[in-house]
Amino acid sequence: MFVKITTSGSRQYVKLVEAFRDEAGVSRQRVVATLGRLEAVQAGGSNSLVNGLLRAAGKPTLDEGTGETTFAPARSVGDTWLLTALWKELGFADAFRRVLRNRRSFDAERLLRVMVFNRLCDPESKRGILRWLEGALVPEVPAESVTHQHLLRTMDTLMDCADALEATLATLLRPLLDQELSIVFYDLTTIRAEGSTEMSEELRRFG
Repeated sequence: MFVKITTSGSRQYVKLVEAFRDEAGVSRQRVVATLGRLEAVQAGGSNSLVNGLLRAAGKPTLDEGTGETTFAPARSVGDTWLLTALWKELGFADAFRRVLRNRRSFDAERLLRVMVFNRLCDPESKRGILRWLEGALVPEVPAESVTHQHLLRTMDTLMDCADALEATLATLLRPLLDQELSIVFYDLTTIRAEGSTEMSEELRRFG
């Protein structure tokens, strides 16, 4: 026997159907029972019948479950959530938005935030950031709003505003550092460098 859904007008019904062969050996079907309208079955109207059949088969009922654990895919959010809180606490969000606003038709501050967070959490290339966002969630930044082109245009924006951004950053961070500070060094080392050709006095090496 098997369950079959039939349609009558605008309604659908769930029926228990038996397959058999008639006296001539022809395969036929006959309705053993009508379990009710489809929406009623989906709402649990036939659960008692289902549970009875499960008990008779020696299997767990719907309420008891199978005891098996299923895992749904999840996106990482802990590190980016903490970084977002720190980003705002340091005043970066508002300050950088003031410097970068009206520069582009998109929110460059949010894209800058994505690139900084990626560098801290799982350094990738610009295209790699898009792959990273498939498994990581940056609060307040919809993944679909981040495109490779926008990331590149954000880098152009940063170049245009470099002096203003550096001054803003220094203003925000100086209270956390030595008040007698006169010079700051910061590292601009890339994640990795590769070369495709051999060149004399070249820092990169083939491969």
